[in-house]
Amino acid sequence: MFCNIIIEGLIYGIMVLGVFMSYRILNFCDMTVDGAFPMGGCILAACLTAGMNPVFALCLAFLGGVIAGLCTTVIYTKLKIPDLLAGILVMTMLYSINLRIMSNKANISFLKIKTPFSKITAFCASHFPALPAEVGICVFLIIFIIALKWIMDIFYHTDLGLTMGALGANQQMIISQGVNPQIVRGIGVCVGDGLAALSGAFAAMYNGFADVGSGTGVIVSGLASLMLGEFIIRSNKIGMQTLCVLIGSIIYRGIMYIGRSYGFVIGLTSNDLKLITGLLIIICLIISKKGNKHA
Repeated sequence: MFCNIIIEGLIYGIMVLGVFMSYRILNFCDMTVDGAFPMGGCILAACLTAGMNPVFALCLAFLGGVIAGLCTTVIYTKLKIPDLLAGILVMTMLYSINLRIMSNKANISFLKIKTPFSKITAFCASHFPALPAEVGICVFLIIFIIALKWIMDIFYHTDLGLTMGALGANQQMIISQGVNPQIVRGIGVCVGDGLAALSGAFAAMYNGFADVGSGTGVIVSGLASLMLGEFIIRSNKIGMQTLCVLIGSIIYRGIMYIGRSYGFVIGLTSNDLKLITGLLIIICLIISKKGNKHA
């Protein structure tokens, strides 16, 4: 149980890192995540079905998310459409695009397709039969997330990363420094959606199938994870903020697991998980506002 929660928390934590970049760093309401997340799984499925290298397939999945973010940015900046509506438009269009990517199939199973996760599971089963099959995937994800977090932390300390933070806080100041806010915002949104697509690819491998409808409500769960992490760890240091994002993702997945497994005790079913997510966000917002007033 604990290992499964860690795995899901880390996989979706990649997506939450992208949400953190768009919502917290850039102050940009990006709904594209709901379409970019399943897009990553769809691209991965199409590539693996065609016999491509898994690493190359994951890179293409990330690139697909980047392109989706670029479309949102262009609609927002060039057509002067509000960020929320621009994201919704791209998210809606991505549903049809994802179907096209998977040759008009709603889902593709990885049962007969070898993925990096299936190879890791097979390796652990043959060399460490006493350990659960999920341990190998968990170790791999921990190493991958540590490397990704390290890269993100370094990026936020670069000139571009610092400019993104300043853009989210005060756009006028960035303009006065001669920096084009559209380019800076576009890079951030593209990277954020790329991370969401990469997370979707990992989720598809772990679940054993890619589905065009897997992104429904992902952005809400990402916000819930983000707020849970910020509620537990409050810091102005970027390294601690990215850490709290990942911790919040794991805690959120733990709460969802408890809700699925033991919710029947108080009459909850799997249909109530979205209700629990919404209530979590509301509670975190209320507590954070009260904390700010006392501060």
